[in-house]
Amino acid sequence: MQKVIIMGASSGIGRELAMQLVKQNYHIAITGRRTQHLEELKAQHPEKILYARIDITEISSLEQNLDELTKELGGLDLLILCSGIGDINIELDFEVEERTIAVNVTGFTKIADWTILYFQKQKYGQFAAITSIAGMTGDNEAPAYNASKAYQINYLSGLRKKMKKQQLPIYITDIRPGFVDTDMAKGEGQFWVAPVNKAASQVIAGIKAKRQLIYITRRWRIIGFILRLFG
Repeated sequence: MQKVIIMGASSGIGRELAMQLVKQNYHIAITGRRTQHLEELKAQHPEKILYARIDITEISSLEQNLDELTKELGGLDLLILCSGIGDINIELDFEVEERTIAVNVTGFTKIADWTILYFQKQKYGQFAAITSIAGMTGDNEAPAYNASKAYQINYLSGLRKKMKKQQLPIYITDIRPGFVDTDMAKGEGQFWVAPVNKAASQVIAGIKAKRQLIYITRRWRIIGFILRLFG
């Protein structure tokens, strides 16, 4: 039975991933800040789900929390990082930008590094993180969000090159959604909005195939191609 940690599972794609993976006989540990939502998931599958309250902006305690959760889980084969925030910030309120950076850059980096170091010790594993199609271009309404997602995309690319150089079977999966029907989908002009269950099923398929890059849904590859040319 594969052991998986899903960070940011209290809502959205992370929650749906947990619900689908537990039905596929994975042993899962879920994290988030809203413990009530985590408790609800565990109550549905008490023998297959563990949970812990982890706030990824609490950097000083992240490593210990992840160590303890992994020990309780009995090991780790896959970590899926779904935690992230994004807010419209036309007025350039620095508190909004700072909060975005704390979660999407600083917290992301700490978790990514802990995960890779853990997998290096055991010589295998897979790290998957939800970035965004938004990371392929700048945005005038949410500059820090798009920039933070660009950072994540490039950081994952760097980790992938590092693992290739070390010739270890450690896989890095970059999950780039377009619009998904969750609370994270903000702003006007949304199109190709995917139901969260469809998004999660495509994420799982891509992870199982150990793909380096997954566009959610697949049609967003068209936008990705255009952005690579003109973004």
